[in-house]
Amino acid sequence: MAKENTPQPHDPFAALRFREFSFYVSARFFLTLGIQMQSVIVGWQVYSLTKDVLMLGYSQLAEFLPFLIISFFSGHFVDLNSRKRVIILFSVCLLLVTGSLAWFSTDASGMLHRFGITPIFFMVACSGAVRAFLGPAFPAWLAQIIPRTHYTNAATWNSTFWHGGFILGNAVGGLLCVFGMPLAYSVVLGVITMSLVFVSFIGDKPLPEKEKAESIWESLGVGIRFVFSNKIILGALSLDLFAVLFGGAVAMLPAFADKILHVGSFEFGCLKAAPAAGAVLTAFLLAYIPLKKNAGKTLLFSITGFGIATILFAISTNLYLSLFLLLLTGAFDNVSVVVRHSILQLMTPDTMRGRVSAVNNIFIGSSNELGGFESGVTARLMGLVSSVVFGGVMTLLVVFTTARLSPAIRKLNLKEIE
Repeated sequence: MAKENTPQPHDPFAALRFREFSFYVSARFFLTLGIQMQSVIVGWQVYSLTKDVLMLGYSQLAEFLPFLIISFFSGHFVDLNSRKRVIILFSVCLLLVTGSLAWFSTDASGMLHRFGITPIFFMVACSGAVRAFLGPAFPAWLAQIIPRTHYTNAATWNSTFWHGGFILGNAVGGLLCVFGMPLAYSVVLGVITMSLVFVSFIGDKPLPEKEKAESIWESLGVGIRFVFSNKIILGALSLDLFAVLFGGAVAMLPAFADKILHVGSFEFGCLKAAPAAGAVLTAFLLAYIPLKKNAGKTLLFSITGFGIATILFAISTNLYLSLFLLLLTGAFDNVSVVVRHSILQLMTPDTMRGRVSAVNNIFIGSSNELGGFESGVTARLMGLVSSVVFGGVMTLLVVFTTARLSPAIRKLNLKEIE
């Protein structure tokens, strides 16, 4: 007879055995698929209309600014309302944004002929505002769907489905550009609708009870103080923020596809999908060999690899080598994603999940959209290749500085905080 304290074998599919979690990751997959398809289509459309790398940067900034401002308040809203209803409401808003982009792109509307790319930038800004609410709602809801003992495994599979949607979204988005923008945006509408279908299969969950009522300003302060007082959470978020802020080569991919690699929209979609393909490979590996004792050292090593792969991508002129190097950037970056999500799920109280997730989104949104703007500005000032090399070098400096100044990150052990 087996002893009671005999360790149970690791089950890499533990989280997926929960029915509602399977619906949850399916909903996230289709939502991510739609958002990334739309991102590719918008990027290609803006570059096709302007042929200006700075406009690519401005399109990122147009999404980032409303996202940043609203994220300070969206977490408070999520903590006070049903996470399911928040997701449904703002997914419908996203459908309206996509429908508007489809209409603007038709000859019948005449919007782009009359106002140039301004209508596109306006809808991109609306998309950023919508994402500011969807961002904290999903992780806050996840903690109500899956038991705490499976948070790390759930974070791994959540990342896998997210990156799966990212891969397919970028590849299909690039392919759809060949058939015209109105059709491309119409397909996005159908995909986001599928996400809503899976959301409807998950039961609504009661909100965690708060110990006391708080004003909106007190609520915001509590969430921000919690993040900044926790050295592990703050270190992981800061590392991700500055590494991706400076290593944002993906924002310049339309220009790399056109000027360096001399390929079309489909190959551009494949380039956009390559980092996510690498991330999925890493996610499967982490499902079978979860990060535990040496999570901090592995995190620092992986972001070092991300910076090196970014530098090598910048100087590559071969499509297949560039695809491989972008795949490596995604593989290395996903270690950071899994570690960060695991920390946030394990260390955040239930009553603060919306606010802490919103602060997390401010960091990550800053690294992605603001990083895209930084890439556009440096590409204009330094040249396309030099700007990405600069970003990769800065990423390496960020890792070195974090390793020196944050012993809590170096010694991070996920097993101790489970």
